[in-house]
Amino acid sequence: MEEGDSLLTFRRWDDLNSDILRKIFGSFDYINDATSAIDQVRCSAVCIAWRSILCDSQLWNVLDLSWLKSNFIKIHQEPYVYVDSRSDETLSRVLKVSLSLGRGNITTWVLNPELYISDDQLTFTAERCPNLKRLVMPTEDRIKKTGICQAIRNWQELESLTVPGIMYPPYVMEVISNHCSNFRELKIMGRFDVRFASTLVGTYLPNLKVMSLRCSQLVREALITILDGLPQLEVLNIAHCVLLIEPPRRNQPLQIVEELDEVILEKAARLERFITCTQIDRCIMCQRARNDGGIMKWYKYEEGLWKQDEVNTLAL
Repeated sequence: MEEGDSLLTFRRWDDLNSDILRKIFGSFDYINDATSAIDQVRCSAVCIAWRSILCDSQLWNVLDLSWLKSNFIKIHQEPYVYVDSRSDETLSRVLKVSLSLGRGNITTWVLNPELYISDDQLTFTAERCPNLKRLVMPTEDRIKKTGICQAIRNWQELESLTVPGIMYPPYVMEVISNHCSNFRELKIMGRFDVRFASTLVGTYLPNLKVMSLRCSQLVREALITILDGLPQLEVLNIAHCVLLIEPPRRNQPLQIVEELDEVILEKAARLERFITCTQIDRCIMCQRARNDGGIMKWYKYEEGLWKQDEVNTLAL
């Protein structure tokens, strides 16, 4: 066949229409198999034109790493968890390229509860995401008090925080109070006791408006503390909580509140929304929470179940 007779036309990758590419790259955020960030990282290496398009600020409002989990084992010494070096290297590589492409435009950062991030990785990200407004934190086992506090100081526009549990609640809440004037939403997925509740009232976060303790271990006195001490609170979600009469004791069965009493209901009546589960005996999530003692073992259940919340602004 003579040259020119071929019906095939070959084009380079960087010749593709930029508007179409932008739509394709933008659709990565909606892929449910949680490959969006790594796909964007890989696409950025194809050619200069693709990398340029991937630097579009609209593509980097959300850095969703909810798909990424660490390969780890629990140990008996600090930091009480050993993370495989390849897991750390993968996370560091994704963060480095993603933050480079994001160019400070990331406003939401989502991490999996089973991802163990280090202080260095956390502060590295914080310094490059100064406009962060929503943070969904992983387990804090490897994060020290100085690490989380230093990171939060960089996020002065932070409005919403979701965390499995906070090891240093007084310090973290104080830093948020001093540096994040727009902070209004808090979700705890773990143990919520009187000590934790006390850090929210008074001088720390009295202007908190939305709070979710969904699927958490919640002490009754702590619930009363936030109902009394957070006058600006508008929405409180305690659906599927394990509500305890008193704090748990070692080697003792949990003393669970089976039904909300009049004192709690009266105090909660001022809220715009007080979300509870009305079918505890038949509710699968309530039974799971009780089986786990209010400290949910999310790895046992459906993928992504931890993302759910009855409060729309806190659901993922």
